[in-house]
Amino acid sequence: MKVEGRGWVLFSMIVLLTAGIMRIFDGIWMIHNANVVHLYLQGSLFGTSLKTYGWIYLVVGIILILAALALAGGSELARWIGIFAGAVLAISSIWWIAYEATWALLYVAIGFSIIYGLVAYGGHQEATAE
Repeated sequence: MKVEGRGWVLFSMIVLLTAGIMRIFDGIWMIHNANVVHLYLQGSLFGTSLKTYGWIYLVVGIILILAALALAGGSELARWIGIFAGAVLAISSIWWIAYEATWALLYVAIGFSIIYGLVAYGGHQEATAE
């Protein structure tokens, strides 16, 4: 890991963990309220059942938490898993822009900041000739 980017990698870890916990709570809420028919889900990507979205969000939350824990180890593989998890966070948020624009765009921005932090500063430090 590059010395000047330790803050970005730590930021990415904390945000992945926090977003994962938030996604799990979102998924639990959606599964719990699946019996309510939501008109705004008509024509949605995965159908009209909140239960489907709830399970997807639970899986996404688990991926985000595992990526945060893997980044704590500092391996290069964990960096790529974190980049993938940031992309999953941003993509899974895009589905809801038409319904909850503010939160969806916030999640997209968080996903892009995770990707930036891990791409720009998460790699191994290059050797310098002295």
